[in-house]
Amino acid sequence: MPNPQLSILVVDDTKFSSAVIGHTLSQAGYNDIRFASSAVDALRMHEERAASVMVADWLMPEMDGLELTTRIRQLDEQTDHYTYVVLLTAREGDNVLSEAFDRGVDDFISKSAMNEQLLPRIFAADRTSQLINRLLDENRLLATNNAQLEEHNLVDRLTAIGNRRYLLQRLSDALRSVESRGGACCLVVMGVQNLPTLHERFGDLVQQEVLRGTARRLQQLVRPTDVIARVDSNAFAIVTLAEEAADLKPASFRRLHDGLNLKAFKTSDGYLSIRAGMAICTLTDKQALPDPQVMLEQVEAKLSEAYETNLITETRLS
Repeated sequence: MPNPQLSILVVDDTKFSSAVIGHTLSQAGYNDIRFASSAVDALRMHEERAASVMVADWLMPEMDGLELTTRIRQLDEQTDHYTYVVLLTAREGDNVLSEAFDRGVDDFISKSAMNEQLLPRIFAADRTSQLINRLLDENRLLATNNAQLEEHNLVDRLTAIGNRRYLLQRLSDALRSVESRGGACCLVVMGVQNLPTLHERFGDLVQQEVLRGTARRLQQLVRPTDVIARVDSNAFAIVTLAEEAADLKPASFRRLHDGLNLKAFKTSDGYLSIRAGMAICTLTDKQALPDPQVMLEQVEAKLSEAYETNLITETRLS
């Protein structure tokens, strides 16, 4: 059965197409349907009240469906919300669809079969968006509860992820695991080089928004088993394990590096970009394993080189 309260935003520059979609959804029992005639209008309406499902035409003037999806993902990232995006398209081919999925699109409806596909796709979008947003709510509650456990001093109050002490504990656990079981351990340290400049220009609020956004984005980019923490005022660290050291080379972390540097963050002062540097150190059971504090400090010292070169800098422990 449809959820009458499901918030649906239909984005199409063709009034006839919007009317057909709206009529079909209304007849199915959906009551909360809004219409935007352009991607710009859709972004404004979404900022005013986030939609759970967005149905948008792929080809629109000024901003197409892919760019709209990217902007929606940035807005959702800022508000801990998830919008299920369905594009209307006449385009075919695996390469085209693969690119769209990489940009964050959830599903497609073929214009030639819209009468048959629209409602089943919306039913699926309803279930999925409810599930994801419920999980986001639970994660927020969990993060709030974790942040209240200040007596253990393992949680960074601003970002609700682990702090430096937490990172050192988990790094120690990872090194012991490598020593006893083999494999490889990698410590990744990322610094936001231009955070002082952003703070000077925009103030405390924007600085905090950038740090929270960076933490959320890192959580989305890393594996579920990886450990992530904020280890300094403008630095984060990740501990990750692998079977082979070859899986923990600088190229293995290019996705993280690009994910921070190539995609702007939505803040109260608009979209802002950061300049992130990254330094890594990988150890195996064939090496003498260091003190976690020493390891962290030596990798942090490499951030200045990473800032200068704009490359992922690899360090070997002295």
